[in-house]
Amino acid sequence: QVQLQESGPGLVKPSQTLSLTCTVSGGSITTSYYTWSWIRQPPGKGLEWMGVINYDGTTYYSPYLKSRTSISRDTSKNQFSLQLNSVTPEDTAVYYCARGRGGPTYDYWGQGTQVTVSS
Repeated sequence: QVQLQESGPGLVKPSQTLSLTCTVSGGSITTSYYTWSWIRQPPGKGLEWMGVINYDGTTYYSPYLKSRTSISRDTSKNQFSLQLNSVTPEDTAVYYCARGRGGPTYDYWGQGTQVTVSS
């Protein structure tokens, strides 16, 4: 059974960097051909895909967030991470990590972590 768990600060100040880590158990993040995404849901809004790191380490980002987003991984810890720079209150959301197999479908999700951007 694959499990994903998000971790990181729940409160970030405006203009700072939001950093989250997703720890994966029950499966390797380097196994072909899985993809590992970050997705968020602002209050009262729908899900927003932020970016992905693939099994081979390649990354892709939402064009709307590309200038502020970076996704990396630590294969020794079976983790992948999100950095979102220059945050504003509009970045307040529940942040999820999820596993996919290509395309906009996901078979495993983390439980989500609330991040609030506020001074």
